[in-house]
Amino acid sequence: MSAPAYDRFGRSYAATRTEDPRIATAIHAALGNAASVLNVGAGTGSYEPSDRSVTAVEPSAVMRAQRPPGAAPCVDASAEALPFPDGSFDAAMAILTDHHWSDREGGLRELRRVARRVVVFQWNPTWVDRFWLAAQYAVFAPPPPPPPADWWSVLRAGLDEPREVSVPIPHDCRDGFLMAFWRRPEAYLEPVVQANISVFARMAAERRAALTGTLRADLESGAWALRNGWLLEREALDLGYRVLVAE
Repeated sequence: MSAPAYDRFGRSYAATRTEDPRIATAIHAALGNAASVLNVGAGTGSYEPSDRSVTAVEPSAVMRAQRPPGAAPCVDASAEALPFPDGSFDAAMAILTDHHWSDREGGLRELRRVARRVVVFQWNPTWVDRFWLAAQYAVFAPPPPPPPADWWSVLRAGLDEPREVSVPIPHDCRDGFLMAFWRRPEAYLEPVVQANISVFARMAAERRAALTGTLRADLESGAWALRNGWLLEREALDLGYRVLVAE
């Protein structure tokens, strides 16, 4: 999604997209001993480590305006054309952002150019049917394409077969990305939650209303619980989110 798109859709981003400390632990561990970090597609500043020198890159003025006081300095630039010399940073990180870039492979090459280590937190779309909102309510239409043309294959090629770390999503995840509410289905009825998830934000209004109405009816009738009640006993769930690390 381009900067102008996030200028339209990201106005309440900070309301639901806050850092989850358990995901942050996995990301910060992947940064290793990096003292200088570039955060590309930085948004409002979630997951930026406070114990290192951080520079942020974010093309959306609306997103930059929501960065809190004291956040890392933020540059108006895009992943595909980073305004830094080769090897400027110990590490570069990209958190749930590379699928929005206009040239995903080009952006990954740029991360590798400016940093000795690249850390990417992203979702593997081959896991799409593991998520009830996709399998039962077709939140993706059309669904993400299968390998080898899918996002994950592109990401792996761009990072030369990186090390991969599974990140189970806790049931009370504080960062409201698409699958964060897997055990809290009523959250998907809330307009502010939908507004800050790009899949919903890009959806036609009529289709979004129909999906929301179907889910609401299933929650009220108990149909959702009959199909998915086993989830209510789980503390965390592997839905295909991964931290990838490449040197």
